[in-house]
Amino acid sequence: MRVTWITEDDAPAVVEYGMTSGQYPFSATGTTTSYSYLALYRSGNIHDAVVGPLKPSTTYYYRCSSDPSREFSFRTPPASLPFTFVVVGDLGQTGWTKSTLQHIAAADYDMLLLPGDLSYADFLQPRWDSYGRLVEPLASARPWMVTEGNHEIERIPLLEPRAFKAYNARWRVPYDAGDSPSGSNLYYSFDVAGGMVHVVMLGSYAGFEAGTAQHEWLRGDLARIDRGRTPFVVALVHAPWYNSNKAHQGEGDDMRDAMEALLRAARVDAVFAGHVHAYERFTRVYGGMEDQCGPVYVTIGDGGNREGLADEYIDPQPKTSVFREASFGHGRLQVVNATHALWTWHRNDDDQPVVADQVWITSLASNPDCNK
Repeated sequence: MRVTWITEDDAPAVVEYGMTSGQYPFSATGTTTSYSYLALYRSGNIHDAVVGPLKPSTTYYYRCSSDPSREFSFRTPPASLPFTFVVVGDLGQTGWTKSTLQHIAAADYDMLLLPGDLSYADFLQPRWDSYGRLVEPLASARPWMVTEGNHEIERIPLLEPRAFKAYNARWRVPYDAGDSPSGSNLYYSFDVAGGMVHVVMLGSYAGFEAGTAQHEWLRGDLARIDRGRTPFVVALVHAPWYNSNKAHQGEGDDMRDAMEALLRAARVDAVFAGHVHAYERFTRVYGGMEDQCGPVYVTIGDGGNREGLADEYIDPQPKTSVFREASFGHGRLQVVNATHALWTWHRNDDDQPVVADQVWITSLASNPDCNK
């Protein structure tokens, strides 16, 4: 597990941890960095350290920089199924965000997946700090696996020419770990549940055309998957490849054209996207048409951002679009066994999470028609 924390003052990049509250027999030393932005802002000291090896399904108590005043705890994910993901995009830091986070915390889960647009700092760097404080109660207790959205770019020609400066400094992902290192903090993959589920985190704002580093990496990553050992494969991307909302129409089409065939050939089971501030679920699709061997596509960019909801849809509703609604909320993917996963979307309704959409997803690895 990688632990990242920020201190205003100089402090050691050390995490002390153990399996009993108040007792920390183990420690890990990491690194410290910082960054400046527009010569007007300088971050605190950004520390990160990788702790482990750790036991699965185990609660660890830890403290950062030997600070005796704050003890945190996290639970490691299980090494087998069942496994529960929370999926939420375009989170931001509004009252709706707080409601979404409360709803997420109200029911147990193993890992959170976020397909881009985290803080909505939009060049105002102190918003990254307030976002960190907002999500800390959840992000300190479960692994948060994220990929970038357009609001993470924060590039200003001539003044701040390096894109993703704050995102890369604050949200270090395991792009250099495992059997398929990507070489970029903007896209990566990992396994959970003892290899039963493979998760691919794609970068909408890194090069994706054939011949680019991301495209070549994705081709190799998917080719390494043994579907006899890994029955479920899911992918995340920011800009949706299928979208019947009037907002952001066509913005994911070029990436879809470049990569969709790779995902279908690998029998990817589901693709989750953000960007559009609404919820929509498509049936299994490939090439714009229903295809029993294509992925289920879900847009879930409704975490609570300050730009509000995208409530205008194209009519008539496409046949491939099964359910769509402009409401804030979050989703849960419960991979129950090697053949079935339950997807549920929870709408934020009068400060209560209400199940508004639910569907069983059958692993394509278990479909004989998709394995000829």
